[in-house]
Amino acid sequence: MNYACVALLIGSLTLATAAGAQDLNGRQKIESAKIGMITNRLNLTPEQAPGFWAVYNDYNNKKLELNRRIRQLNNEPGRSSLNDDQIMNGIREVNATRQKLADLDEEYSNRFLKVISPPQLAELYKTEQMFNNMLLKRLKD
Repeated sequence: MNYACVALLIGSLTLATAAGAQDLNGRQKIESAKIGMITNRLNLTPEQAPGFWAVYNDYNNKKLELNRRIRQLNNEPGRSSLNDDQIMNGIREVNATRQKLADLDEEYSNRFLKVISPPQLAELYKTEQMFNNMLLKRLKD
């Protein structure tokens, strides 16, 4: 990644975190930075880009919803007053939702491979992880 892209990304993250990650405008800036990073790292051809983004947006929305559900389950108020069976049911639901995430990755790997190459898919996963790590580090600072 070149220095101009890094500077743009860091600048976008700075603006987004300054505005607050919960703020809609901040979320849009974070998403824009993520899209920019993915675009830069995958080197999509003009023929690949429309198909890739259609699949990616669908995948990302489903993944966000599953992760949101896991957070909801883990942060339910009153969990301390639940009995053992209720606690175990909650744990099972979290595990089942994590399995749905794994299944989603498997399903969408096949969809991605219809529009991008295996090296590009590997780079996508690597870039998403790198972006998330950068964002977490930025939020800590």
